[in-house]
Amino acid sequence: MLEPEEINEKEIMDYYGFHGIIGCLKFYLFFIKNYSFQMVARLSPYPHLTNILQKARGVEIGNHVFIGPDVIIDDNYPKLIKLEDYVSVGSRTMIFAHSNPTCSLELKTKYYPRIVKSTMIKRGAWVAPGCIILAGVTVGENAIVGAGSVVIRDVEPYSIVGGNPAKLIKKLDRDVKLETD
Repeated sequence: MLEPEEINEKEIMDYYGFHGIIGCLKFYLFFIKNYSFQMVARLSPYPHLTNILQKARGVEIGNHVFIGPDVIIDDNYPKLIKLEDYVSVGSRTMIFAHSNPTCSLELKTKYYPRIVKSTMIKRGAWVAPGCIILAGVTVGENAIVGAGSVVIRDVEPYSIVGGNPAKLIKKLDRDVKLETD
């Protein structure tokens, strides 16, 4: 039987269609490139450079998107993350497209196999600092995720969620008009 590390490597290689010695080399080169771009993006003081590096990793990023410092976007499946136009992601947030009990064979084989699902943050949403967005979640249009929240299920458009796990705090009125002088 394979060890957990071998199973994890095989699962990722199979996902990307890497096989044999050449596939193994491609896998390691992919991982090194991906990790390097992620690290530079996390440390960049320039949001524009952060977006360029995350796009180079495969993250789909719309226009006018702000990604704060030290944001982690899934290391293994960046192409499954989409940030639509006018999204703001606060510093030290983590956005995942997979879930995997890496080292326990029993958990991995009997209870919690690897989950790989697209994760999307829709137009105008604001994810405050320190949040965790789990695999398969969609944060709705113009939704707000409160600081430090753990989002385990979809967030409805025009709503505010917060906590661990994130729960509905308030629905936003779509028809509010700001008064201007």
